Amino acid sequence: MWLFVAFLMVPLIEIALFIQVGGLIGLWPTLGIVVLTAILGTWLVRSQGRQALENLRRSFGALNDPTEPLAHGAMILFSGALLLTPGFFTDAVGFALLVPGVRNVVFRELRKRITVSSVVSGQAQWSADRPPREDVIEGEFEVDETPGDTPSGWRRH
Repeated sequence: MWLFVAFLMVPLIEIALFIQVGGLIGLWPTLGIVVLTAILGTWLVRSQGRQALENLRRSFGALNDPTEPLAHGAMILFSGALLLTPGFFTDAVGFALLVPGVRNVVFRELRKRITVSSVVSGQAQWSADRPPREDVIEGEFEVDETPGDTPSGWRRH
C-alpha cells in the first residue's frame, strides 16, 4: 500500500513544485534548472559510481563483507534514476543520496530491518553449535569430455 501512495504522491508533489517554481521564476528558467540538475546529477553519479565500484573491488580483494559497498552502489544507482527524472522533489532526494553521510544513515536503517545470511563454498566448516546434517550425502563425480548422444556432445556420469 505504501508503494501505491508513493506512486500517487510523488507526481502530485512534482506538479505542485513545477507550478510554484514556474510561477516564481518563469517557464524557461524552470526548464533550465531541470536540465542543469540532470546534467550535474549525471556527472556526480558517474564520479560517485566509480568510487563505489573501487570500494567494492577493494572489499572483494580483502575478502571483506561487500554488503555496504553494494548498498552504496545501489543507492547511487537509484539516485541517478531520480536525478534523470524531471522534477524538483526527485532531484532533492537524488542529490541527498549522493551525500555519503546520508547513504550511511540510510544503510544503517536498512540494516536494522534486513537480515543477511551468508553462503560459504568450499570445505565445510562445522562447529559445536551446528552439527553436520544427517540428510546430506557426500559424493564425487567426473566429467567425461568425449562426445556422446547428447546434442551438445557432452555428458555427465
